[in-house]
Amino acid sequence: MAHFGFENDIHSILRLDMPITNAPVARWQRKASSSSAPPLNSLSPGKSTNVSLNSSKTPSKTPGKNKKQTPSKMGGDRFIPTRNSKQMDVATFLLTKEIEPMDTNKSAMSEKQKARSVLLNGYNIDDAKILHIGGKSLNAPEGYQNNLKVLYSQAITPASIKKTRYISSTPDRILDAPEVRNDFYLNLLDWSSRNMLAVALHNKVYLWNATWGDIVLLMKLEHDEDYVSSLSWTQEGSYLAVGTSNCNVQLYDVENQKLLRSMAGHTARVGSLSWNEHVISSGSRSGNIQHHDVRVADHHICTLTGHLQEVCGLQWSPDGRYLASGGNDNLVHVWPRVQEGSVSNARQSVCSWSEHQGAVKALAWCAWQPNILASGGGTSDRHIRIWNVNSNSCISSFDTRSQISSLAFAPNYKELVSAHGYAHNNVVIWKYPSLAKVAELSAHEDRVLNLALSPDRSTVATVAGDETIRLWKSFELDPAKKKAKERMVLSTSSAIHQSIR
Repeated sequence: MAHFGFENDIHSILRLDMPITNAPVARWQRKASSSSAPPLNSLSPGKSTNVSLNSSKTPSKTPGKNKKQTPSKMGGDRFIPTRNSKQMDVATFLLTKEIEPMDTNKSAMSEKQKARSVLLNGYNIDDAKILHIGGKSLNAPEGYQNNLKVLYSQAITPASIKKTRYISSTPDRILDAPEVRNDFYLNLLDWSSRNMLAVALHNKVYLWNATWGDIVLLMKLEHDEDYVSSLSWTQEGSYLAVGTSNCNVQLYDVENQKLLRSMAGHTARVGSLSWNEHVISSGSRSGNIQHHDVRVADHHICTLTGHLQEVCGLQWSPDGRYLASGGNDNLVHVWPRVQEGSVSNARQSVCSWSEHQGAVKALAWCAWQPNILASGGGTSDRHIRIWNVNSNSCISSFDTRSQISSLAFAPNYKELVSAHGYAHNNVVIWKYPSLAKVAELSAHEDRVLNLALSPDRSTVATVAGDETIRLWKSFELDPAKKKAKERMVLSTSSAIHQSIR
């Protein structure tokens, strides 16, 4: 019997469906007991609980390991932050603001806030925009002023304007000019109204027909030590005046290639010439200017003695009223026209300017403003100065930073062309009267000595110390203006033809 009782005890111990009396509480039982227990903050002092530590939480210490116990969080697995009364008031205000209906009749700011915004910012911030895409920029409110309000301007700049005129930086044609005299004070190039280009090469004068391309040797001085120092065509282009180093002024019939006469009177080389109808004016190295009437045997009319050194620039005005002269003494004189039968009024200049600090060789009268004269100074001056003869004043002055050897007004575009020596050796086109640079032509390898315009004023010819003549087509009219000019010429010719009939 005792044996059977022992076996029953063994079977009862090994059965798994029986609860283990001394075993620890299961996890699900601990969770259930902790959820059903009242919260800690609701416990009253003085009351005790029968909740066992083993039944309320899992042991925080692993058996067999000596680790520091992790403090438990208050409230179990859920963390509830502590909020004060001010935060709750803010949250309540935001919640009530969101569910509050929008009032379209009232603005977002109070009147006090608007006034404060206008005072601080200069405008109502509700009306401001940080970015605006597309279309034109928004206009500022009326009366609003701020020096920093324009940060970017999309106005059309000169660089963005489409230009219909093209100015080539390379010459249209290059001609050889061997033995050209590299002397700043001489005038060795001139272009006639019949499209003949004359150039002086040492003691010879060559003619180049710009229409057909023919080259003709017009004259040659007898002595090799003599040289041609100046050239000037008559207005009709039939005769050419030649100044020489042996103090003479020669007159040639170009069509027949014949010397008509040689006029003496100077005591030094003749470096400058200019025509006014039948009177040829010549400037000498002695500082004197002489007028010669080529129609009579006694050609000498009068002598002007305003310069103390060589006269290197002479130009009659387009209307023939004034003669401008420039000299190595840095002076510019304007002389009146010689009257028939009286020369007393021509011996004194009407204007005299001494603002230049270098030799004045470059002179040019404005074709569309006969009272305007442009002058250019040498290496010590480098300035282009614009003068008004009527008011006897300097209108404008501009430093080109280079020696100025020649000037010419281009009427097709109302521009001014200047030829330069040291140190740029280039040709520059300026807008008149602003003197803004339009183009710069820099193909010459030595200083440019002279320039001349073609009869149609579309091409400028330059001769330089590199013994070349370069032709630049810089002033060609656009097709619309050219056609209008041709129609005007045709209508004028047809009217004359009908009147003759």
